[in-house]
Amino acid sequence: MAGTGTAHLRGGDAVLKATDVNVRFKVPGGTVQAVSGVSFDIMRGETLAIVGESGCGKTTLGKAILQLPPPDSGSVVLDGTDLTSLSGEALRAARTSIQMVFQDPISSLDPRMTVRNLVAEPLWVWNRGSEDERDAKVRELLDAVGLEPDLVLDRRSYEFSGGQCQRISIARSVALEPAVLICDEPVSALDVSIQAQILNLLQDMKERYGLTMVFISHDLAVVRAVSTRIMVMYLGKICEVGDPEAIYSRPAHHYTSALIGSVPIPDPTRRTGRTPLRGEPPSPMNPPSGCRFRTRCPAASDRCAAEEPELREVSPGQYVACHHPRG
Repeated sequence: MAGTGTAHLRGGDAVLKATDVNVRFKVPGGTVQAVSGVSFDIMRGETLAIVGESGCGKTTLGKAILQLPPPDSGSVVLDGTDLTSLSGEALRAARTSIQMVFQDPISSLDPRMTVRNLVAEPLWVWNRGSEDERDAKVRELLDAVGLEPDLVLDRRSYEFSGGQCQRISIARSVALEPAVLICDEPVSALDVSIQAQILNLLQDMKERYGLTMVFISHDLAVVRAVSTRIMVMYLGKICEVGDPEAIYSRPAHHYTSALIGSVPIPDPTRRTGRTPLRGEPPSPMNPPSGCRFRTRCPAASDRCAAEEPELREVSPGQYVACHHPRG
């Protein structure tokens, strides 16, 4: 795994395209290579799921798209505008077209503000509509996320459950009608009984407001239901890209196969037939040479240590960065 290349990029009307994005952090003793040479594109109306275990660079990549902070190198093009070339007011204005739903729904909401003010704040900041129009928009958004406006408008976030707070966060994120919505682990902090409700809500909001989505998650069982394309990451690199059917039924990368095999099956008598990964991920301060997954890969060879694999097509629409892909 862990390769480079742009074979998976498509032509056409990509609403968001990232090319060779690199993000590094200075830490005591060295530099963390959080994202290394990642490229992807998203067509209008798609949902790209970015998956991988904790520490693989998913959230860092999501924030780099928003220029929070800007990547160290590479480009992020949104509707024809390279966000990495913007600064100041121009960048601030461009961010109205791309919004984010954060992982922790409670801490992402100001507990001093009422729900009315939380959802209306983007409209105030950008002077969208009159006072009456803003109030009507807030009511529309709350109704769209399944909250009764008259019951919640004058309450504060600490009076709600995590699932309700995430509904408020989603309402706020689409207030400016963005083209792209980045969802960073939007259900991982919620009870399992609530997760399906929020996933269904995101699908509804996508259709209602014509959104293109980036869905970041460590749980392949979750992304299967919401994604149109999946990108698997490991230690800051891309392992595999493909549609959900291909990824789940015939994973070409050994890491992708291990991730799918780790999804719990609610049947104690059924075996997955897959061997779990052994060992711990290497340090991002000193990643292995060649393929970054080779130290945990059952198919690793000398070539994997000497040569970094590049993404290549192994079946229509399915790309893998591996010298020895699964058959």
